[in-house]
Amino acid sequence: MKIAVIGGGPGGLYFSILLKKQQPTFEISVFEQNKADDSFGFGVVFSDETLSEFLQKDQKSYDLIKNSFAYWDDLDVVLNGKSVRISGNGFCGCSRKTLLKLLQQRALEEGVNLHFETSIEPDTAVLAYDLIVAADGIGSKFRTQFSETFKTEVTLHSNRFVWMGSTKPLDAFAYFFRTTAHGAIVAHAYQYEAGKSTWIFECSETTWKNAGFDKLDEAQTVAVLQDLFAEELDGHGLLTNKSIWRQFPEVHNQNWHHNNIVLLGDSKATAHFSIGSGTKLAMESAIALAEAVQTHQTNLPEVYALYEQNRRKRVEAIQHAAVVSLKWFESMDLQVKKPFEAFAMAVMTRAKKVTYENLRIRDRKFTDFVAQAFAQKNVASINSPAFQPLKINGCTLSNRIAMSAMGQYCSENGLPNDWHFQHYTSRALQGLGLIITEATAVSAGSRIAETCTGIYNSEQQESWQKINRFIHENCDTKIWIQLAHAGRKSVIEPVGPSAIPFHENGKIPTILNDSDLEQITEHFKAAAERAVAAGFDGIEIQMHHGFLLGSFISPLTNLRTDSFGGSIENRMRFPIHILKTIRSIVAKDFPISVRISATDWHSKGVSKSDIQTFVSTLKENGANIINVSTGNTHAQQQVKVTPMWQVPYSDEIRNACNVKTITAGEITDIDQINTILLAEKADLIALGKPLLLNPGFVMKAAAYEGVTLNKIPKAYQRSWDSLLKTTQFERMQLERMKQALKPKSHKPQ
Repeated sequence: MKIAVIGGGPGGLYFSILLKKQQPTFEISVFEQNKADDSFGFGVVFSDETLSEFLQKDQKSYDLIKNSFAYWDDLDVVLNGKSVRISGNGFCGCSRKTLLKLLQQRALEEGVNLHFETSIEPDTAVLAYDLIVAADGIGSKFRTQFSETFKTEVTLHSNRFVWMGSTKPLDAFAYFFRTTAHGAIVAHAYQYEAGKSTWIFECSETTWKNAGFDKLDEAQTVAVLQDLFAEELDGHGLLTNKSIWRQFPEVHNQNWHHNNIVLLGDSKATAHFSIGSGTKLAMESAIALAEAVQTHQTNLPEVYALYEQNRRKRVEAIQHAAVVSLKWFESMDLQVKKPFEAFAMAVMTRAKKVTYENLRIRDRKFTDFVAQAFAQKNVASINSPAFQPLKINGCTLSNRIAMSAMGQYCSENGLPNDWHFQHYTSRALQGLGLIITEATAVSAGSRIAETCTGIYNSEQQESWQKINRFIHENCDTKIWIQLAHAGRKSVIEPVGPSAIPFHENGKIPTILNDSDLEQITEHFKAAAERAVAAGFDGIEIQMHHGFLLGSFISPLTNLRTDSFGGSIENRMRFPIHILKTIRSIVAKDFPISVRISATDWHSKGVSKSDIQTFVSTLKENGANIINVSTGNTHAQQQVKVTPMWQVPYSDEIRNACNVKTITAGEITDIDQINTILLAEKADLIALGKPLLLNPGFVMKAAAYEGVTLNKIPKAYQRSWDSLLKTTQFERMQLERMKQALKPKSHKPQ
């Protein structure tokens, strides 16, 4: 088999080594347009896990690399000179130039043909070789020529970064954050060989421009950064190698192959440097591609199928985590405002792959440092963040776990019945901090469906009161009602700010006039009065998911030209009016939550600026906490649901608007809850589906955390000691297993 590898980077070279070792008769040629010793950048990073895989695939390559890397187990988070060290991370750095040299040596040993300063054109290569591996980087000539077939998408992200080096020795990977008059700047720094370290400086587009970096040449940029990070550099200078400011290109290809061309490395997929090395990603893919060719030889369709089977999901998962991490750095101007302990936790858990319990196993000292600061801030002696009390206006919750509003569709004529009594009280008895009722209509016509509950007559009020009385007599749980108007989503009387149905086949809503708005206001007011009389501990106002009040906020659903449409100030006028009306008839210390959609998941939807203006105005007018949801405004939304997918929106709103937030969305265990709270991404965690089939989630979580709930019902007391004992044993076993599964350390002895 005759194979051409286009690009002599680590990915292409490693593929050649592995395949040639297994198939000595294959003719494998590597074509690199640069010189053999050309290298852009300074060092590359590998984890213990990646090194273990290299060891299994080629002992000789591993030995060469192992003897040339700088190993570290620690990671430092530093903000304006204040620092904390986190141990147990297991990474190494290696000079990119040295790595290339060693892989070139191994390739020659195996009989691979290396051609430097040689460019080969796609049309020529296609005819001359059985297989072409396009490993020619982000700007791949081969991928570009056939981009329509590969279905290439390249997204240029907003942050600016510049890659430099230094002679400053480092004994840990470090994130050095500095706040300046122009904004936050971070240096990602690590040692890659004795006396040499990589320094990648990153900041927002706004900071980059305000600091004048867009007008500075390389030498001037070095001078400014050396001065800004003088304490961290400790007298050492910065080194350059074509060190120009760039924006990170996120590369995706729907297809990884075309005829006899297959993509490898950055030509196929990129991952932001904050989550790991593109070199690591390329070399791991090289392993999979070499194994696929070894298995299926010249049967290219089978080669491609196996390659993608082994790598597609893994690459996409890494890319997703990298984008989440990248976006965190895009928001670091907000992040640096957090208390240092929470900030350090946010840095470590930014991509959602690392959680509180991961860190607890790595470095208990660090997690105790963060958890103790959280407990002290909340004036409580409880070690578990999830079971710290939370005061929201005049309402104190016994813990930070809530039940999200979930429609039950079990009502007749809007009346809560035995199902609702069982649904809410059974979960309250198991220790929830807060229950938020399903969307409860303020009028008969405002229900989503005929089977939705309401609070628009005395009979409904009395039924809710029965539920609330039982909860208050037997539990510490608080219960809030979500007051709702379905608007254009109602199958009974669809109405809205504009005549826009939710989906193409939906009923066109009636456009509301001034008289209609006055009537709806009276409905909300009367419902709030009934809610207080029924004994609810708080009210949540439904302003999300394209229901009536949310429809006013989004430019997708509000096309009005009067005083209720156009600017965000106009679009939020009626929702704010509803909030002010409710605030005026409840006690000053009565808590009010507002649930919003922070994004419409649509290019023409509500903007970040609009939402921050809206939330700030909600806060000014009496909202005590914001329940941050997203989407469901438009049927054509583009959204990808992943674990904790809505948390970044809560994080941003909480810290941009200085307001308490509730978050939800694919949060399924106590570890995720603690992670979110300790990083101050939200103040309260609302669970939906996890509580539907597991009413005892909170009590089990308390036992797992070793926390005894304040008020365990008498009938359950005898079971508590047993639950606590067995759950603590299960946790100990789980932690031992996780410790045993940690990747083997490759630190030189």
